[in-house]
Amino acid sequence: MGKIVGGFWMPHDPVMFVAPEAPPQAQRDKVWGAYQDCARRLAELEPTSVIVVGCDHYILFGTHCLPRYLIGTGDVDGPIDRLPGLNREVVINHEALANHIVAHGEAQGIDWSVARSFTVDHAFSIPHQLVVRPAEQLMGRRLPSIPVYLACGVDPFISFERAADLGRQIRAAVEAFDADERVAIIGSGGISHWVGTAETGRVNEDFDREVLDIGERGDLAALCAYRNEEILERGGNGAMEIRNFACAMAAVPNARGETIAYEAVPAWVTGLGFLQLHPEESVA
Repeated sequence: MGKIVGGFWMPHDPVMFVAPEAPPQAQRDKVWGAYQDCARRLAELEPTSVIVVGCDHYILFGTHCLPRYLIGTGDVDGPIDRLPGLNREVVINHEALANHIVAHGEAQGIDWSVARSFTVDHAFSIPHQLVVRPAEQLMGRRLPSIPVYLACGVDPFISFERAADLGRQIRAAVEAFDADERVAIIGSGGISHWVGTAETGRVNEDFDREVLDIGERGDLAALCAYRNEEILERGGNGAMEIRNFACAMAAVPNARGETIAYEAVPAWVTGLGFLQLHPEESVA
């Protein structure tokens, strides 16, 4: 029997790699340091595998195919988008668990789109290379990592309710897995950022801190209550990625959050928030 041992919210901002020296040094140090802190915290959970919930940026999927939700069940590599300092590499998947999540979902009305061969983009690779890989070094062993992709880059967007359903189904599938699996889940996304619009570079710190406060309270209902129009106005089109947060929160039993770091970084066009999701039983 497996269990979800904890989770994280963290950004996947590619501008950090394109313009690494754009923000002030102190701000850069805090953001890169937050990834290091997340890696240490992940290692302390002693997971045996990781699920990273990301989203497409019209790089992998386009007008030809826009799945609402997808899981990689076979060969995985990436990222497909080449960023300085982010190397394309083979990712060790946990194929048995990924396929079990798919089969378990069918019984609950969750019809996963499946990628038996999948090249991820930076939504997966940034948390994987900055957090999962350093955690492996701290633990002295590899951590098989499963990619899950939700439609929150371009419309039609997955609903918050369905994103949360997927998180709950992932947790139920892990708990029904016939192995002593310890799974950590990462919700990968911005908070406020405007992509490819006249407002690119704007950051709404009030909105970002509101989302982090919801995470600290573990208030999944409040997170899922955001309407698309409000997110677009207050957080930008990039903030649609908080659906990934909802999925991760729903997967962690009775989650309560602990903010690790937050920086509003206009030079990196994003409000960058880091939060750890603790299962209720592990909170003092």
